[in-house]
Amino acid sequence: MTDRYGQQGGNNVARGGNLQFNQRAPGEPLRVLSEDGWRFWRENGYVIIPNAAPRENLEAVIDLLWDFQEMDRNDPSTWNRQPARKIGMVELNGSGMVEIYNHQALWNNRQCPRIYEAFVDIWGDEKLWVTIDRANLNVPNREFKGFIHWDVDTSLDPLPANVQGVLSLNDATVEMGGFQCVPGLYRTLSEWAKTQPPERDPFKPDISGFEIVEVETKAGDLLIWNSLLPHGIRPNRSNKARLAQYIAMVPAQEDKEELREWRIRSWRDRIAPEGAAFPGDPRNWERTRYERAELTELGEKLLGLRRW
Repeated sequence: MTDRYGQQGGNNVARGGNLQFNQRAPGEPLRVLSEDGWRFWRENGYVIIPNAAPRENLEAVIDLLWDFQEMDRNDPSTWNRQPARKIGMVELNGSGMVEIYNHQALWNNRQCPRIYEAFVDIWGDEKLWVTIDRANLNVPNREFKGFIHWDVDTSLDPLPANVQGVLSLNDATVEMGGFQCVPGLYRTLSEWAKTQPPERDPFKPDISGFEIVEVETKAGDLLIWNSLLPHGIRPNRSNKARLAQYIAMVPAQEDKEELREWRIRSWRDRIAPEGAAFPGDPRNWERTRYERAELTELGEKLLGLRRW
């Protein structure tokens, strides 16, 4: 399947094929989502699961990100450190992406049972792989304007099935930046596409006439969204930092041995994903300063180290 990252970038999971979301019958039990949450997901293309991870997990990642970015949370004069490398997906530059992928604190959230069970509800499948993705420390930035995009190719027929997710590490008001999306376009995507010129950019929608919804989140909220939902990051206009960790899960594809081995190597050797959107950390701190993350049995399965 075509996307903006490449097979081993972005979600570090194979995409395409015949993936489909949970086709549950009305009243069929859910593990984490409520019935209202399920209906909201189906109608709007995103859903928020509160209290998805323990407070101590959130605090561990917060401490990690400030240290990794060489910033003092109590001294805003240190918040202007510029990244060593530009991101190939240009709209992400200035959005606060942190090039760290395999630290223990990140894996503790990935292998959190409540987060896993939320994605089981979404897919209707227990055999999942987790994305090996990064985090975000979005400090006030008057130059960053925000963006709306897609991470999948919306010109494909049939349209692809995929999800993305972000775990809020602290409370984030509208002014602090964070997730924004266009549910109105999501709901009418197929009909809207018919009105667009053939040469339209399948990754950057024309959102003229649609409302942008700015979503506020609380610490511990897991926001899951359908990749067909136009979405992005809004600028931070406050005097506080917004922190988050990107986490998503998709059905495991254990027959793709080369991909499975790459995922294991990424965890084992603490290496970043490949692709222009993921420039990595030129200091190589993940290799030189941190130990390999210890995985639970669930974590081993979500990585691919242990087969389902």
